Amino acid sequence: MTELNVLYNSIIAGKLETAVETTRQAISEGIEPQMVINDYMIKAMEDIGQRFQDGKAFVPELLMAARAMKGALDILKPLLKGDKSASAGKVIIGTVKGDLHDIGKNLVASMLEGCGFEVKNLGVDISVEKFIAAVRAETPDILCMSALLTTTMNNMKEVIDALEKEGLRSHVKVMVGGAPLNDKFAAQIGADGYSSNANSAVAKAKELLAL
Repeated sequence: MTELNVLYNSIIAGKLETAVETTRQAISEGIEPQMVINDYMIKAMEDIGQRFQDGKAFVPELLMAARAMKGALDILKPLLKGDKSASAGKVIIGTVKGDLHDIGKNLVASMLEGCGFEVKNLGVDISVEKFIAAVRAETPDILCMSALLTTTMNNMKEVIDALEKEGLRSHVKVMVGGAPLNDKFAAQIGADGYSSNANSAVAKAKELLAL
């Protein structure tokens, strides 16, 4: 029988090929995909996230772990179609208009996906209209917005105001993040939550959805 601790360790170590191969073996042996995700993949991402927060792991290691996890997850996804319990919730994420920074945003997206969320990454320089259209089309549980420039921070408030105007605000939680932001700014613009790093973003998302 496949030693699933190998999968856990390969994600922590960022070894894509080993993670993929171990996942394939697990499937061929009829191991339940949801168990593989919950007990090994998500735990590995939570652990590497905690190490990152504690200063024991760094951005390259986090990105490599997320890449290994995503490779394994891509193999399991087709087996989870229609299983609503397979997702912790749906998240739309994007960097606001005028801002082209995406490393932090992609890290948050990878961590959320690694911890069981369904994530749609809109990319960078996303206008108010694009955010609104995506919320309308995708009906996410959470909208995450990122900004790294003080000049683009206020575009987050424009999106929240537009959600209000369009009657969508009560249907979606709003999380914001990025270097120049803080809890106070998030509260001022009417966001539901703020996080300073990828690991706390996952914790905040779970808290907002009472998971």
